[in-house]
Amino acid sequence: MTTNLHSPKRVTALPPTWCPGCGNFGILGSIKAALDQLTVTPDQAVFVYDVGCSGNMADFVYAYGFHSLHGRALSSAAGIKLANHHLPVISVIGDGGCFGEGVDHFIGLSRGNHDITVLTHDNYLYSLTTGQKSPLTPKGTVTPSTPDGTIDEAFNPLGVAILNQATFVARGFAGDIPHLTKLLIAAISHSGFSLLDILQPCPTYKKDRSYAWYRDHIYYLDQEAGYQTNDRKLALQKTLETDRLPVGIFFEETKPAYHQQVISLKDTPLVSQTIDSINIGPALKEFI
Repeated sequence: MTTNLHSPKRVTALPPTWCPGCGNFGILGSIKAALDQLTVTPDQAVFVYDVGCSGNMADFVYAYGFHSLHGRALSSAAGIKLANHHLPVISVIGDGGCFGEGVDHFIGLSRGNHDITVLTHDNYLYSLTTGQKSPLTPKGTVTPSTPDGTIDEAFNPLGVAILNQATFVARGFAGDIPHLTKLLIAAISHSGFSLLDILQPCPTYKKDRSYAWYRDHIYYLDQEAGYQTNDRKLALQKTLETDRLPVGIFFEETKPAYHQQVISLKDTPLVSQTIDSINIGPALKEFI
């Protein structure tokens, strides 16, 4: 992979503060490479960050950014997209914020096919707060918040996205930057709701899932003979695999995005519309 040395600045002067070996370093590298290859300048995209280790990326990416409340990164991203649908809007969020506090937004925006890209940092824990269980923590896992082991079954984000009509569903691995970069480019380029769930090693609190463990357990869907990304049933079956973890594009289809179906938005972004000639008189008549 080559990078244009004269490309726009992609990172700020602040050094990342993540733990040594954190998967976020690989995700940040893939974001830089994807923006480079898409030739997106810092003023041509918006990143919306959640709270947590993933949210710390707000300090390091040189682009428009908004730091949301916990679990609200997706709803904020949808609002920005509705205001100016010409901008790529990318939500950076952890598995806890996305599938715990923000799961209602995740399902609702998926069903509406809102044109945002969701990058979930999936380390199976709430790591910033010392490794408590998240919705994706496997059943039986001992954590500071589940000393006797997690009781509930793990949430299946890819399966839920496919069942709720997401039009792009993929999984990547933070330890394979070239492959993750390709998935990022595909997700950002897709028109509609894009979920890219990223397997992210946490060497501080999830030591049993190291980079070596993932490399031993993942396989690539694009190397599976006969796999078709438009086969919803097959994609769902793939999301249920836990012994071997498929990475790549699980499912994709083309449908109108949410803003393309709103009469007042599909031709002109809200940010470009004037309010000088608005007449609310007819709407108020029945109340007078």
